[in-house]
Amino acid sequence: MTDFDAGQPPAEAATDDHVLAAWTATVAGRLLLQVREQGLEGKELKDAGDQAAHALLMRLLAEHRPADAVLSEEGRDDKVRLQSHRVWIVDPLDGTREFSESPRDDWAVHVALWEDGELVAGAVAQPGMDTTFSTGEPPVVPPRSSERPRIAVSRTRPPEFVKALAEEIGADLVPMGSAGAKVISVTRDVTDAYVHAGGQYEWDSAAPVAVARAAGLHTSRIDGSELVYNQDEVLLPDLVVCRPELAEPILDFVRRHGVS
Repeated sequence: MTDFDAGQPPAEAATDDHVLAAWTATVAGRLLLQVREQGLEGKELKDAGDQAAHALLMRLLAEHRPADAVLSEEGRDDKVRLQSHRVWIVDPLDGTREFSESPRDDWAVHVALWEDGELVAGAVAQPGMDTTFSTGEPPVVPPRSSERPRIAVSRTRPPEFVKALAEEIGADLVPMGSAGAKVISVTRDVTDAYVHAGGQYEWDSAAPVAVARAAGLHTSRIDGSELVYNQDEVLLPDLVVCRPELAEPILDFVRRHGVS
């Protein structure tokens, strides 16, 4: 949608990466809502959303952070990023299936900034909820409202080991779409953990993990090791995001049983 007007970012975005991440994710989400209203369906709608949000994010980041590299799910992987001190890792539309199933709101836009080995800023926009979750104003995780732990899982591909994990720790499974929506659901007290081992890429988790860390949640690979970004191989197949008190029971289960 070449006629989309993103407007001007807040003045603070000129120097504050948290603000820029939140603004770019938010305006890309607004564009996606407009794409959703064009009358397209199925693959045509998914493709239009992916392409429109990617083009907008690339334009905005080139305009406001021209010296930085960008890794986008929808773009060519320019290996120059491996020599860059700052790399934006973006998923222009996370949860394309849910995006195409109006009025579902469990889809998202991810914008994260990696700098010298660390995720330093990130935002996850959920346009269907008219909300953006950002490291600039980290979510305050409410006290747990459920007696039984709740684990977010894929609507279509819930891993078998997560079903066994839920049985062992007495948890309920909560199916939903977008990886970003699943991670953010933990910050919202909709779930208490997201455990995944079915294959993902850096753009699937970078922004949600940045926000989750800022909110004080546990984040790691399923073996307990650190999630590392801006690697030559962008496959980052598994992760755990959870309330801190659930980390040890979940990681212990994986140590004892694996994920097969």
